[in-house]
Amino acid sequence: MDNSVKTTTLRDSAVFRWTVLFFLAFAMFCSYIFMDILSPIQDLMQSTRGWDKTAFGTMQGSETFLNVFVFFLIFAGIILDKMGVRFTAVLSGAVMLVGATINWYAVTTMFQGSGLEKWFTENLNYIPLLDEMGVSPFYKGMPASAKFSAVGFMIFGCGVEMAGITVSRGIVKWFKGREMALAMGSEMALARLGVATCMIFSPFFAHLGGNIDVSRSVAFGVVLLLIALIMFIVYFFMDKKLDAQTGEAEEKDDPFKISDLGQILTSSGFWLVSLLCVLYYSAIFPFQKYAVNMLQCNLSFSPIEDGSFWKSDMCTLVQYAVMLVVAGASFASNFMKNKGKSALFAAIAVVFLVGYCYMGYMRQSAEAVFAVFPLLAVAITPILGKYVDTKGKAVSMLILGSVLLIACHLTFAVVLPAFKGNVIGGFVVAYITILVLGASFSLVPAALWPSVPKLVDAKIIGSAYALIFWIQNIGLWLFPMLIGKILDATNPEITKALAARTITAEEAAVSYNYTVPLVMLAMLGVAALILGIILKIVDKKKGYGIENPNIVA
Repeated sequence: MDNSVKTTTLRDSAVFRWTVLFFLAFAMFCSYIFMDILSPIQDLMQSTRGWDKTAFGTMQGSETFLNVFVFFLIFAGIILDKMGVRFTAVLSGAVMLVGATINWYAVTTMFQGSGLEKWFTENLNYIPLLDEMGVSPFYKGMPASAKFSAVGFMIFGCGVEMAGITVSRGIVKWFKGREMALAMGSEMALARLGVATCMIFSPFFAHLGGNIDVSRSVAFGVVLLLIALIMFIVYFFMDKKLDAQTGEAEEKDDPFKISDLGQILTSSGFWLVSLLCVLYYSAIFPFQKYAVNMLQCNLSFSPIEDGSFWKSDMCTLVQYAVMLVVAGASFASNFMKNKGKSALFAAIAVVFLVGYCYMGYMRQSAEAVFAVFPLLAVAITPILGKYVDTKGKAVSMLILGSVLLIACHLTFAVVLPAFKGNVIGGFVVAYITILVLGASFSLVPAALWPSVPKLVDAKIIGSAYALIFWIQNIGLWLFPMLIGKILDATNPEITKALAARTITAEEAAVSYNYTVPLVMLAMLGVAALILGIILKIVDKKKGYGIENPNIVA
């Protein structure tokens, strides 16, 4: 009863505060699923829709095209600052849903042979100025389904990035002065379970019933985005209730001014954090889009007999349930006050993680292998967030993350191919490297995002996040497309074999050498390491307090 007396607003109640976080995190969970919905079935897109690596990479890069070249993210930040978190959250959910629906129709059989397909085949092959600049989201010869899918993905990309800055702003609003790094880290850890969910269920729906249909996977993502929109609407009413209690009216206070951007752009700390962000995310998100295919090309898989449990739909559902136990137990272990219970939950997570990896091996599935990517991150992100809240050392964590990032990509590039033919050894190397890569990436939300409020005034934090996301989106536009083009350029024998019909499309899709693009991603980690060291020096010199704890006693 004493706690209820002390609670004056919803924000003061831990239950309501963390309930709001759940709604925001679940919405992002759904958006993360759709972001990579085609990644685990990239081989099917090549064999059933004729998307080569360049087409796939160009389509995937289109997600951020409007954000980068039409500056939509900047406008999103202005909308956020002028209209508030709740309005922007619902708007972002609606925009994501519209874009996803277009994306779904583009890969359906209804689109094939339609007048719309004919139009996309005959048009958008040359766009003045954009083609000259080399930044067009289309190109001559690009499959019509990939073009139209890119249009939908552009719209979805506007919504998902708007949602990203809105969720970050919402967490700051509800958690500032409290467990902000823990909240941000937890939100990203839970949202990233969407990556694992996507890796498991996208192929599941594509193969459902024994006949391949890639549009079913996308339809699954569309339904989840409808749920995400509902989550944002629920958040809308909770946030409105909070403003009624506090007397805040964020839609009217502190209107956006162009001059505010000067304050942001003149901060050396802001630029270092922004560049670190683009390097980290460019080394991870584009990699996620190719990771399953990279594993298909580097691991030795054995065919599974028809009728085997390991090939059944039930096995997929059981493995996902095991994954949820790993995520839930590892996450909950961070919040157990009793050390014995915490150790018990951690032990359960480890046992089930081993079981999950065994099932992935028995299923001989690259999708199931890469699905472990966020699991270690779910376990350690809350720990890292809590540490940053109470002890600080955010920049030191970013430096450590860079080192791990470099090591993992070089392992994929050099060590994993050496295990080709060694089934067990290859799987072990892949599992360990993917888990460590996920852990390294968990350092970003726990350490980087909570640093932003220390660099700019609260009234323009929405614009600051928008600028960071815009800079990040340049990398997310460039690198998926660049990886695709590099793969086609460094594997010319595959294109020739396809033309000569000495190899099938299915065989071609899993025959690429990924060494060059993986080394390129490792170099992004090297650049991030250098910038992390510079940020640590600048933080100490200018006293930004990034290395200091978030919770001030």
